[in-house]
Amino acid sequence: MSILSNRAKGLKPSPTLAINAKAKAMQAQGIRVVSFGAGEPDFDTPENIKRAAIKSIEEGFTKYTAVGGIDELKDAVIHKFQRDNQLTYKRSQILISCGGKHSFYNLAQALFDRGDEVIIPAPYWVSYPPMVALAEAKPVIIETKEENGFKVTPEELKKAITPRTKALVLNSPSNPTGSAYTKKELEKIAEIAISHKFFVISDEIYEKIVYDGFEFRSIASLGEEIKGRTIIVHGVAKTYAMTGWRIGYAAGPEEIISAMSNIQSQSTSNPTSISQKASVEALIGPQEEVKKMLSAFTERRNYIVDRLNEISGVSCFKPIGAFYVFPNFSEYYGKSYQGKKISNSTELADYFLNVARVAVVPGVEFGADPFERLSYATSMKDIREGIDRIEDALKKLS
Repeated sequence: MSILSNRAKGLKPSPTLAINAKAKAMQAQGIRVVSFGAGEPDFDTPENIKRAAIKSIEEGFTKYTAVGGIDELKDAVIHKFQRDNQLTYKRSQILISCGGKHSFYNLAQALFDRGDEVIIPAPYWVSYPPMVALAEAKPVIIETKEENGFKVTPEELKKAITPRTKALVLNSPSNPTGSAYTKKELEKIAEIAISHKFFVISDEIYEKIVYDGFEFRSIASLGEEIKGRTIIVHGVAKTYAMTGWRIGYAAGPEEIISAMSNIQSQSTSNPTSISQKASVEALIGPQEEVKKMLSAFTERRNYIVDRLNEISGVSCFKPIGAFYVFPNFSEYYGKSYQGKKISNSTELADYFLNVARVAVVPGVEFGADPFERLSYATSMKDIREGIDRIEDALKKLS
């Protein structure tokens, strides 16, 4: 009899966290590594949010809370949806969890059964397929095209639908590509979801990080019918530089949210009480720091995209949102360094780390092997140095 379960044996660790850990281990050995691996803002959490957390500690708010989050935070989430998305929810339609990833995991466990199919456009966030598979459902991958802005077309979506289709995962703005769907594009997807009676899981965690005047729209805001088929997954991590605080939230039909809460009650119980108080301040307090971060991300995006596109043989889509670029390096596949051939994104990422001392995440982990993901949630100094190193490393290949 095997010691481990089949589900544990078939599960790989998160590649983004693994790359980041390897880069940090090298840095601990005194090796200067420029890391484009981590998907977290390099800014500190805004002062007003930290003060709210400190106040909650001083006032003794350090005990268990309700499993699904405190009412004060649920009300702040409800306020955020009304303010930003013109969406109305009740407390019973909101669940607070230990990060956006936890929200998605709870949802997968609540919604999917063995034999269900879940459509996931690629490139996708690395954890979607494993979390769907852990719920014993089948990830159905649609490969999108760079020339289409990495967005699934209505025709591609219709081809992937079967009688077993339970849901579509929609990540806009996207990790890893930075693509984002317009209102018109979302309307077409909503029509298909309503017609074929499947759910839309809308991951909107990068909602506030959009560029060039792009107007973010939640698919749930396009009418009551699609709202009833949409579960929004969100969180405070990316917008407010609160990755370590571990607060995510979900909004959707009451029956689904209730089931997610039951699952959470038997696993983690409540999210951290202190982080919940801090998140109230994040959502309803001053938003000026968000604008400052966005200004810095805009400058970094423009620089890194221009630099990458200037490198011979590299093409890079200009992100509409989030803080990642997803350049195509496939013209370098088949080339060698010191007799060792580079054939795919994993081997190229290893080459960048070992030779250039630059950490990137292989595109194959996102379902797109021609690419590498680089996070520009780091300083302009590191971005300049990192791209210089990548450019030099590519020149050494023959």
